Amino acid sequence: MSKKPRKTVSRAASRAARRKSPPAATKRPPEAEHDATERIARALEAIGTHLSAGSPTAGAADSFASADAFVWHPDRRLVPVPRVSRVDLGLLKGIEQVRDILIENTERFANGLPANNALLWGARGMGKSSLVKAAHANINADRKPADRLKLIEIHREDIESLPDLMELLRSSDFHFIVFCDDLSFDGNDASYKSLKAVLEGGIEGRPDNVILYATSNRRHLLAREMIENERSTAINPGEAVEEKVSLSDRFGLWLGFHRCSQDEYLAMVRGYCGHFGIKLADEELEREALEWSTTRGSRSGRVAWQFTQELAGRLGVRLAGK
Repeated sequence: MSKKPRKTVSRAASRAARRKSPPAATKRPPEAEHDATERIARALEAIGTHLSAGSPTAGAADSFASADAFVWHPDRRLVPVPRVSRVDLGLLKGIEQVRDILIENTERFANGLPANNALLWGARGMGKSSLVKAAHANINADRKPADRLKLIEIHREDIESLPDLMELLRSSDFHFIVFCDDLSFDGNDASYKSLKAVLEGGIEGRPDNVILYATSNRRHLLAREMIENERSTAINPGEAVEEKVSLSDRFGLWLGFHRCSQDEYLAMVRGYCGHFGIKLADEELEREALEWSTTRGSRSGRVAWQFTQELAGRLGVRLAGK
């Protein structure tokens, strides 16, 4: 039985076949993968920058004209606030004296005259932050867009970035109220030094077109244990305590808010009900308002507003424009 002849492949044909076949996939070195990751990260960052182009940054100060209020973020972004949550100035009852002082101070500042930084301190719920926002709206009511005050809120935890904000605002033609709500310092928090330098004492100081308004539940912004801590560890205890107390002293205006009387509380309730068209017999309104404050254990503007919301909801009244 004869064997079939074995097929032979020439060397030339073998090389041609290898040239036609696709090359085997090679594994990318770790360095190449790292470079690709970095390129993706840079591309995403560029997209984020493009999307936030409407917010004022160090290179876009002219965007301040886009809104009257902004929220500051420590990555050097100012996010516009299209609609500020505020109440009408006329609805703030029981704080007429401090209201008039703050309005006058704010108006002087808006007109380019000397004015003081203000610390609004005292009882909770008595309208400290509401007064700041209402004063800002009141001053802007009859002003042209180019002359409007800008309100910038900085959160307590971002106080260390305050010098960066000052650097951004310094070159603008607008005037700014920089507002920090519920400001206080506890424990070993040293960020108060950034605030102190801006208020007074820094090499640049506060820009002429910036004023600072802050609210706090206590008159001295630093906790007692912080002061006692400094006293026990300092070489000169008296100077350490002075260093802590002097922070509040750097606010030229101290405006105190105290717990309201029963009559003031009821005046707040009646003011809200009259403004929003909530109709209830006065005797019944008074009884229900007092009962509400008793269950809350306090009387304040905030409690009056919460009762008003409860009453409006029960009577089917919409609080338009609140």
